[in-house]
Amino acid sequence: MAMTMHVDVVSAEESVFSGLAEFVVLPGEAGELGILPGHMPLLTRIKPGTVRLRLPDQEAEELFFVAGGILEVQPGKVTVLADTAIRGKDLDEAKALEAKKNAEEAMASRKSELDYARAQGELAEAIAQLAAIEKLRKRVH
Repeated sequence: MAMTMHVDVVSAEESVFSGLAEFVVLPGEAGELGILPGHMPLLTRIKPGTVRLRLPDQEAEELFFVAGGILEVQPGKVTVLADTAIRGKDLDEAKALEAKKNAEEAMASRKSELDYARAQGELAEAIAQLAAIEKLRKRVH
């Protein structure tokens, strides 16, 4: 039996996953992070992107989209506290494409620096969601 650790993936609205995993891969602020059981304690920000979990006795990885947040690693426990967290299978491509289009239009109109910065964040989130959907598609095929 492989070594495991307890993983919680939560957003402000709900817990989207709580259980054992053999490893966690997610988009850290300075690049992709891989967490295995026994990893040293860590607290860092995460960027919008895909969280991948390898669950015991399951061949396919479990995918989640997160829109930034915080990662905390403690002995035997990993917590992903995300601004937004969505199971991969629940992602809506049409909604992500619409959000991308709206963000691009908002950036083009550039009413103020604050609006532009907000639109940049929304664009990054939409692009990350679309990338997560593409990863999920590749895994299925």
